[in-house]
Amino acid sequence: MVATRWDPEQYLRYSDHRLRPQIELMERIPHASPDLIYDLGCGTGSGTRIIASRWPAAKVIGLDSSAEMIQKSSAEPSSITWVQADIATWQPDEAPDIIYTNATLQWVPGHLELFPRLVSFLKPGGCLAVQMPLSWDAPSHVLMRETLHTAGPGGTALGTEDLHKAVARKWVDGADWYYDLLVNRVKTIDIWSTEYLQVLHGEDPVLEWVSGTGLRPILNGLDDAQREVYLTAYRHKLREVYPVRGNGETLYPFKRLFIVATV
Repeated sequence: MVATRWDPEQYLRYSDHRLRPQIELMERIPHASPDLIYDLGCGTGSGTRIIASRWPAAKVIGLDSSAEMIQKSSAEPSSITWVQADIATWQPDEAPDIIYTNATLQWVPGHLELFPRLVSFLKPGGCLAVQMPLSWDAPSHVLMRETLHTAGPGGTALGTEDLHKAVARKWVDGADWYYDLLVNRVKTIDIWSTEYLQVLHGEDPVLEWVSGTGLRPILNGLDDAQREVYLTAYRHKLREVYPVRGNGETLYPFKRLFIVATV
């Protein structure tokens, strides 16, 4: 598996768009007075701080596998505990009331085992709240994969076999798949999807957007020369599919899946 290095500053360039689904997920959590909350994949900690503000009596723990993200999140003093750990092998020291995870589990393989395991950690009455991007079929991500296969000399592939395997993994299934997986393991389940018509600004804004998230494995997996070749080809394709409009703005539709399950 290709290791992914994260750039907190790149991720925060569109923090307003990234924060909105975090808050919408949070607002659908039915637990009124939790004692212990985990934010898995806390990133820069912006959403974790909102969680701590909404439930000030709760102990809040922000967890991320990225040392860079934990360094960024812990730089600002707070009552939150910050932990670097791998979600794939993590288990809590005590049963939480809420496991909240926003735009993270798409990076963790093995959802067939992962989701039931996370649900099993909860206290009775506890809640698993998940948001994941449904970006596999988005033109930006289809082009992302196609460019990796064709941007080399004479239309050849770039990168290693391991990189291609990592990029080829469909990271999120459909809503019905998660419903079937969880329905007999929880008391209530609420699943919905939302497509946001994101208005982006600046030069090559869709490239800037994906450079903070979905493009990271490719950016990390190519050497400097290959990366430049790839970005030149990919940038050109994105400009054609997501043109700058007459007012200087670019529209980028982006779909997300939400799951709130209580036990």
